[in-house]
Amino acid sequence: MNRNETLFNRAKAIIPGGVNSPVRAFGSVGGIPRFIKKAEGAYVWDENDTRYIDYVGSWGPAIVGHAHPEVIEAVREASLGGLSFGAPTEGEIAIAEEIAKLVPSVEQVRLVSSGTEATMTAIRLARGYTGRDKIIKFEGCYHGHSDSLLVKAGSGLLTFGNPSSAGVPADFTKHTLVLEYNNVAQLEETFAQLGGEIACVILEPFVGNMNLVRPSENFIKALRSLTEQHGAVLIYDEVMTGFRVALGGAQSLHGITPDLTTMGKVIGGGMPLAAFGGRKDIMAAISPLGGVYQAGTLSGNPIAVAAGLKTLEIIQRHGFYENLTARTGQLVQGFTAAAQENGVQFTADSVGGMFGLYFADHTPQNYGDMARSNINAFKHFFHGMLERNVAFGPSAYEAGFVSAAHTPELIDETIAIAREVFQTMAE
Repeated sequence: MNRNETLFNRAKAIIPGGVNSPVRAFGSVGGIPRFIKKAEGAYVWDENDTRYIDYVGSWGPAIVGHAHPEVIEAVREASLGGLSFGAPTEGEIAIAEEIAKLVPSVEQVRLVSSGTEATMTAIRLARGYTGRDKIIKFEGCYHGHSDSLLVKAGSGLLTFGNPSSAGVPADFTKHTLVLEYNNVAQLEETFAQLGGEIACVILEPFVGNMNLVRPSENFIKALRSLTEQHGAVLIYDEVMTGFRVALGGAQSLHGITPDLTTMGKVIGGGMPLAAFGGRKDIMAAISPLGGVYQAGTLSGNPIAVAAGLKTLEIIQRHGFYENLTARTGQLVQGFTAAAQENGVQFTADSVGGMFGLYFADHTPQNYGDMARSNINAFKHFFHGMLERNVAFGPSAYEAGFVSAAHTPELIDETIAIAREVFQTMAE
């Protein structure tokens, strides 16, 4: 009996689409989702007791590996004192201090429970601080499912975005401009025409939600220069990249000091925890100090904070990022070589413990590039790997993740399996 199929049918009767987050439904790749029963290190096990080498990593948080013994013990100890209080705790201060120590642009921090909450509030804060309404986001960047961010590009340059989800009134997105990632000229023209009305620019500093896409150096420099020149707030959405691509986040690799930063995933160590922080003068506009309101009953949850603090401790140990970066590079280099051996059109890229796989003739620079890649080839690859017990995210538009638990030998094993799959694709 296939427990995954049985559970999926049962779930669809009571949960919309059978899942609590859409990509889990395998809608873009087809087939039956794997219902996960347990995870440890670099592996997950489904309800059929099949073990998979896991490159999803809970979509990024599992940087030290699943169920790391020290993280589990920290959670156990914290839970013995109670699950939540709705009151301040010392742990909240400790993790805020740790974040500020590791990310110098963050002078003050507010903890929340999800990345969506962090980015939604950071934008509200930028609007409250500047007294402006318009915001810029980039096509293909995902910043959570708040109304003003569920936007698709308009029909032309400087066209305000249109809602990309039912249930979002056009009025909620009329102040959101959607520009092309890495397009410096478009960014300059937008600021030239509307600079005095723009509250903020928000971006994924390495995109992970249209697969991994790098920003160009000119693009990053233009973002910082134009926002400073026009008094707009630059928001680095590091929910995915924070502590994943480097200890100081993407901003440390770029040499950029954003005004606000949002974080999640790694800082919770697998528990629901996120944060936003930045310049002290901007953060002073948030309640109870200022007029920008934000609240959350479970914000700074002591169990999530304990998991996050222990994870942040582990990733600061000697050689952690050097090893993580080397293993991720080993994976993408091995995949690229295996694809070339079999004549499969394929490129790959990585930064820190994050990687992208593209069935295309060049590494994508924006959403349009990614949309022109061979999505059917990805589906073939995805299922070929899954049938051989290697799990990737079930979408061609999602980045993948390596953890400290992925040994060089395990990555070599993954490359050998990928070589088999590429051979079937070449036949």
